[in-house]
Amino acid sequence: MGALPARFRRERVLVVGCGDVGLRSVQGLGAGRRARVLALTSSPERVPGLRQAGVTPLLGNLDDPRSLQRLAGLATRVLHLAPPPNEPAGGVQDPRSRALAQALARRGRPVRLVYGSTTGVYGDCQGAWVDETRPVAPDTPRARRRVDAEGYLRWWGRAYGVAVAVLRIPGIYAHDRAGGARERLLRGTPVLRPEDDVYTNHVQADDLAQACVRALWRAPAQRVYHACDDTDLKMGDYFDLAADVLGLPRPQRIARAEAPHRVSLMVLSFMNESRRLRNDRLKRELGWTPRYPTVREGLQAQAGVPRVV
Repeated sequence: MGALPARFRRERVLVVGCGDVGLRSVQGLGAGRRARVLALTSSPERVPGLRQAGVTPLLGNLDDPRSLQRLAGLATRVLHLAPPPNEPAGGVQDPRSRALAQALARRGRPVRLVYGSTTGVYGDCQGAWVDETRPVAPDTPRARRRVDAEGYLRWWGRAYGVAVAVLRIPGIYAHDRAGGARERLLRGTPVLRPEDDVYTNHVQADDLAQACVRALWRAPAQRVYHACDDTDLKMGDYFDLAADVLGLPRPQRIARAEAPHRVSLMVLSFMNESRRLRNDRLKRELGWTPRYPTVREGLQAQAGVPRVV
């Protein structure tokens, strides 16, 4: 018998960078009901956990292109959530995205690839409202590598006939996710005083996973989306709100001049950028409706506060 017509074939989704958001996306895919899900991992110790989640693990390392050869022709759709290396040999390039794309291009290319980028590609916008048409202006090496990955993957999609969509992602939070507001409040990390403060953007992890799944099935070619909620808050106000909802002390407020001596370089980089992101395109084109429209709803759910319908 010949191959089944395309409409009868089961979709195969490859998740690259199957961490917290990747596993949440697997749940949204139905873990075997809607599609067969495969996940690339460089850690043999993660194999049992991935299998338990209903995922077929594939051992491979984005830093070793030879280990990626088996990916050719495996997947009809790809969710790429792996970050660039911190200090790649290429400087501002992302060799991992290049290695993945080159492996996928060998044969049987996917119909769509969704790349999880960062809203840091815009740099400091001085609190302005930003939509997807704003030119990128990255201020950090980390963000420049994301810009490189976006540009390369979109070029690759045009060259090989793959519909590439980019999700630009802000700060991710969830009650069961490491590195959230609770941990930072318990550490006593200070925030900027109101006159020095910056606007930040957020998305709840399950809402982000929903956006990833919708993009895998619905996003048109070469489209960029902001995967953020409707929150309009400055960073200090966000942590004040989190402290109030979670029953913890509010953080200390400090002047910007003190920040380099009081916070990590990573936190300082966030304090140096201020922007407010519009998400109209994601809602309008992909039908995305976040369960937690703002961080208030998300934090209240984390604290066990009943929702008011």
